[in-house]
Amino acid sequence: MVKAVITQKILEHDSILLAGIYTVGHIFIAMTCTLLITGTSFDLAAMDALIEPVINGFWFYFLHKAWKKITLKASIAED
Repeated sequence: MVKAVITQKILEHDSILLAGIYTVGHIFIAMTCTLLITGTSFDLAAMDALIEPVINGFWFYFLHKAWKKITLKASIAED
């Protein structure tokens, strides 16, 4: 019973969890790429690495929520 409740709570918030994990990974990857490719200072690489991935994280969250709605509607229509 408790396991089912925990699983349900996780599934209700999977979009935000995925978006958060995606954004953190994207920040580290972007910072590393900016440092290695341009040779810029750590401060500038960090600023660049924070702005763009955060915007992408929001985009991913809303995209994932829309995808879940579309697939749920398709699943209901099949039944």
